[in-house]
Amino acid sequence: MAAASAASAAARSFHFGSFAIPPSQTFLVTKLTYALVNLKPIRPGHVLVVPRRKALRFNDLTQDEVTDLFVQGQRVSKVIEKLYKAESLTLCIQDGPQAGQSVPHVHLHVIPRYQGDFPNNDDIYDVLDGRTPSSHVDNHLRKPRSDEEMAAEAVLLRNELGRWSQGD
Repeated sequence: MAAASAASAAARSFHFGSFAIPPSQTFLVTKLTYALVNLKPIRPGHVLVVPRRKALRFNDLTQDEVTDLFVQGQRVSKVIEKLYKAESLTLCIQDGPQAGQSVPHVHLHVIPRYQGDFPNNDDIYDVLDGRTPSSHVDNHLRKPRSDEEMAAEAVLLRNELGRWSQGD
């Protein structure tokens, strides 16, 4: 079953807002949700869990989509915490442009956290919102990762999700 999930994740392509997401960058696919590696992560292991149907705002999701988004977010968070040896996680949705949403498509950020990773714990929200000069997703100082880097991370996460699904 895990091999089938990995194969199906690798065989499908999705859209995240206006961005085409190549199959090599996804690592989890369900009927309603998919997960992808981040082009410009705030921290290693920062990934996104996204409804398959493009919904601009959280309240636009159906009850089934909300349920699956959070069930898969929990599933992904367990793997991220284990692989990246995170002490904690930041899980958040920026719901609309005034909340810092940079891509008009609901998405759940899963970000590994560590003691002292930000001078003030809540500084992560300034980074997410692009309020610090080098943090905004469109800032030239925040370099995108290569397709190869993202594909390698997606393979690692796909494999780990498969092991986790089998109870390892």
